[in-house]
Amino acid sequence: MNSNRFDVVTVGNAIMDVLVHVNEAFLATHALHKGTMPAVECSGGSAANTAVGIAALGGQVAYVGKVNDDPLGRAFLYDINTAGVQCVTPPLREGPPTGRCLILVTPDAQRTMNTYLGACVALGPDDIDPALIQNARITYLEGYQWDAPMAKEAIRKAADLARASRKKVALSLSDPFCVERHRVEFYTLVRYHVDILFANEAEIMSLYQTTTFDDAVQAVRRHCVMAAISRGEKGSVITTADTVHVIDAVPVARVVDTTGAGDLFAAGFLYGLSQDKPPALCARIGSLCAAEIIGHFGARPERSLADWVKERFG
Repeated sequence: MNSNRFDVVTVGNAIMDVLVHVNEAFLATHALHKGTMPAVECSGGSAANTAVGIAALGGQVAYVGKVNDDPLGRAFLYDINTAGVQCVTPPLREGPPTGRCLILVTPDAQRTMNTYLGACVALGPDDIDPALIQNARITYLEGYQWDAPMAKEAIRKAADLARASRKKVALSLSDPFCVERHRVEFYTLVRYHVDILFANEAEIMSLYQTTTFDDAVQAVRRHCVMAAISRGEKGSVITTADTVHVIDAVPVARVVDTTGAGDLFAAGFLYGLSQDKPPALCARIGSLCAAEIIGHFGARPERSLADWVKERFG
């Protein structure tokens, strides 16, 4: 491989998403809690959504995630490769089936996710190709994987390889409950092994156990080279040791479905960073991508992100 063949390599849970509309009564009847995790069927999982977004922007991107060699797994690989993402992880030939997620979208555009990880938990260190990590400018890691011991070791290996090659490591905290489960380990990761942290307001406050958002912002500035914190309709805050940028959200006519909004924000930000754009512009690209996604059903762009970004930012 040539140096920096890929702008970004993403590592995450490979899950087939099934999205369906439901009403509030359905959630209440089945005792489901709205918005605690992310019919349309497509390849999904947080890092996979981000990879597809980067490809849609024109970036060179690879994805590492485990599926089974079953109908859903083959559909996942076909879908993500067709989107322009190189997925090189060999599928399982036996064992648990491909992971899947039933995403229930209520009329207020919030999503409730019911996930079976399946083959995802079989991702391990042997699935991390050193050449792949060493030849990517940024390695983006999904926090959800910290729930599986083998996947956790895969994440550690990928981060170590990237840092040894003087490449950037990015981490998404993924979910406030995920942070609660792994707070001490995430704290150590952020402080010593991560260059770029992605989180939303609830996640960053959970990580630092602060009562205010501002306190969490000041804490992460002391520990991480760069943090990109999304705040929904309030926009985002980008921090470095020296600066804080407050970026407005891009207005949308109607919020239809918030599935994938954070993933596409990360896609825009990482794409911009891989093209040596300044952090504030990276966040604006991310906000534009998130706005496109929440304006329709599902986590796949329905218009050319590359063209839209070019129209807005040149």
